[in-house]
Amino acid sequence: MNIFRISEIVDLAIEKEGKRRDFYGLVADRFEDEDIKGLFIKLRDWEDAHIKKFMEIRGSIKELRETESYEGELNSYMQALLDDKLYKDVSPARFKSNVKSPLDAIFYAIGFEKDAIILFNEIVDYTADSRKEIIKKLIEEEKRHIVYLASLKEKILANGEA
Repeated sequence: MNIFRISEIVDLAIEKEGKRRDFYGLVADRFEDEDIKGLFIKLRDWEDAHIKKFMEIRGSIKELRETESYEGELNSYMQALLDDKLYKDVSPARFKSNVKSPLDAIFYAIGFEKDAIILFNEIVDYTADSRKEIIKKLIEEEKRHIVYLASLKEKILANGEA
């Protein structure tokens, strides 16, 4: 019988939140446009707050053990859900070559937020009832991030700045 620890999934969420935070920080530093800079600073700060919330959740987890069909099953499933190509492109060097415009940054950011929603929806099923509402609120925040990003994308496209 193979088992997994719920804490491993929360650790994955913390890692991905950190990468999104770093990406948003890079975008905020790269572009001069105040709307773009402000949005990405906000997103960076929100991701930082999410990391703190997940660290609290991580600290409160009673190490439940769940059965897997084979060792690493849940981790493999979670990794398959996420678009790792996005996260590999977050390094400063790759960022510079892949993100040339605010619109590029917005497309990456929307992908990150979608990944977060997928991951959080999966985590909620494995979380103690007392923490489910926190994760559901985080999901709602990620949805708002997508709305902000989509709104900015539409503004850029309407102004012909693409």
